[in-house]
Amino acid sequence: MSLRPLALTLGEPAGIGPDIALIAWQRRAASALTPFYVLGDPAFLAARARTLGVDVPIAVGEPRDAPAAFATALPVVDIGVSVTAAPGRPDESSAPAAITAIRKAVEHVLAGTAHAAVTNPVAKSVLYKAGFEHPGHTEFLADLAQAATGIPAQPVMMLWSPELAVVPITIHIPLHDVPKRLTLDLVVTTGRIVAREMVEKFGIANPRLALAGLNPHAGEEGTLGDEDRNIVGPAVT
Repeated sequence: MSLRPLALTLGEPAGIGPDIALIAWQRRAASALTPFYVLGDPAFLAARARTLGVDVPIAVGEPRDAPAAFATALPVVDIGVSVTAAPGRPDESSAPAAITAIRKAVEHVLAGTAHAAVTNPVAKSVLYKAGFEHPGHTEFLADLAQAATGIPAQPVMMLWSPELAVVPITIHIPLHDVPKRLTLDLVVTTGRIVAREMVEKFGIANPRLALAGLNPHAGEEGTLGDEDRNIVGPAVT
């Protein structure tokens, strides 16, 4: 099989990420899943499978081994971090495992050994306590890409469904900070990135973008906030 596999990160070991990986592999045929491998601790994943009571054989190897192994076992690439966290109980192994898995997934994509990175959920509070300086996955991925390529990257998050794709202009900040962070340039740049990627990545020849107002009734001509009149409206025009 020539198809490059997907790199699936472990996520927060004490969370649902490992469970998602194990159950997804179990349902690989029914869901017609593209071959993937998990970046994590093989012994930990085998133990989690026993805890869940699911029969998931583990095949430890490299990304190139994943497509052939996928039919009969869950491919796992060892990240070299021994995980000791129990379900619902993050510990000192949680942050190193989650961060290392993300780093290696990006490395594999950039090296061409993985088709794309798929990230399991992380517990940001756990990462912050360990000194993680990024607001979330999105910003971390952008910084890793920029460090590897030297090309500045503005992260854009998309929540996708076949019927509707939603892109927040601001990400991972408290709601009360949104008006202070919202700028005309941010709205326009984000819109241009989305329009371009809808064509190049999603194959939509003429994407239609709808920009939601920030305030109730889009500010009512500035009487319910002037962000829509001074920022959102001009961005559209």
